[in-house]
Amino acid sequence: MSVGLLSYASYLPRYRLSGVDIGLRRGDRVIAAYDEDSTTMAVAAAMAALPQGVTPAAVYFATSTPAYADKTNATAVHAALGLPATAFVADLCGTGRSAFAALAAAARDGGLAVAADVRVGRPGSADEKLGGDGAAALLFGVGDPIAEYLASHSVTEEFLDRWRDPYASVGAQWEERFGFERYAPLIRAAAEGALAAAGVGDADHVVIACPNTAVMKRAATLVKGQKSVVTSQIGFSGSSDALIGLCGALDVAQPGDTILVLSATDGCDAVVLRATDRLPATRQPVPLSDQRADGLVLPYLTYLSSRNLVATEPPRRPEPDRAAAPPAARSRGWKFGLSGSRCRVCGFAHLPPVQVCRACGSSDEMSAAPAAYLSGTVVTYTVDRLAFSPSPPMVQVVIDVDGGGRCTLELADAQTSELEVGTRVDFAFRRLFTVGGIHDYFWKAVQHRGQ
Repeated sequence: MSVGLLSYASYLPRYRLSGVDIGLRRGDRVIAAYDEDSTTMAVAAAMAALPQGVTPAAVYFATSTPAYADKTNATAVHAALGLPATAFVADLCGTGRSAFAALAAAARDGGLAVAADVRVGRPGSADEKLGGDGAAALLFGVGDPIAEYLASHSVTEEFLDRWRDPYASVGAQWEERFGFERYAPLIRAAAEGALAAAGVGDADHVVIACPNTAVMKRAATLVKGQKSVVTSQIGFSGSSDALIGLCGALDVAQPGDTILVLSATDGCDAVVLRATDRLPATRQPVPLSDQRADGLVLPYLTYLSSRNLVATEPPRRPEPDRAAAPPAARSRGWKFGLSGSRCRVCGFAHLPPVQVCRACGSSDEMSAAPAAYLSGTVVTYTVDRLAFSPSPPMVQVVIDVDGGGRCTLELADAQTSELEVGTRVDFAFRRLFTVGGIHDYFWKAVQHRGQ
């Protein structure tokens, strides 16, 4: 059997910048929270795309905004998903072409292709207005696919359209018309080559991703889609742009529909998929359009501070100590995978894990009790206005986890007016803080969207 697309998921952060604050005539801008980065968003998308208990042969993580250099970021994704040590992982850092490389590798041999980016622009810039933060994950493997991988085609050309100094957080772009004139023939050539290789005339759905806004404005004139031409619903999202757009197309495609995905970055890459009868029953639980519509407005100054674009008064508390490597390694299952322990004698669940059961006293009779995919109920909470936090106040919640176990976690994206005893929560991989260039990752609770 050939390798096909088995599942998919997009992830859009909860927060938004008001269009009034950044000069948009309508709409708003999707932004990651202060404790989110490309790694945490990759975990969120991967968890939504990866059925619990399924182990991909490999994880290919594409991003143009990695949390670390000189360290593999995909290993944190691997640990958060609780994958075995034998699963291969790799970073593909750079642009949208990196995401296509991840897609191609996963589609060839089976694996999880995930892309995520946090896009930052200078205040008042087009990047600030027209960018977007987000992630997407595609699981390929042998089995009953939701979409068949038909063909691909690529063309490459060197020219200067968009660039960023490796030490800078914001990028730059040449005049839009120049980029459009270079990209237009490349997009048409890549589309023709991919469709010819797939034996398809015109695709039903066309997804176009490109950092050049002139290309996006005239996307429908470059390639014809019988049913739709899809551009990003969140603005340009870097390496994740094409994959997020593909998720949006999969949300609406019908069995037998063909989807042409085009990513125009320093050339153009194209892939053609065909939806199968399994797609309608196996779509992602929350469509991309619903994720886009569900947002909370973040004050503009808070956003600028979280991106280090302005310096505000820090919390008047000592900063946390830098995370140390040895204890993080010893508690990897709990810290990265949110895996507790369950007593094999009495069934009592412990979060975090222990060796001696608190209920029956049995020693060394524990099995793993993963909780990351579970939900829970708030039994009590505290709003702490004195604790160190980049976004005070810090909200701590005590949670009864479904299936057993109780733990205390920080509540992310907290809406205290909506929080009460009995609130249902899920778990999200987030960044607690960064000290000395080291990111301290752990899990937080998040309220169910719409709650």
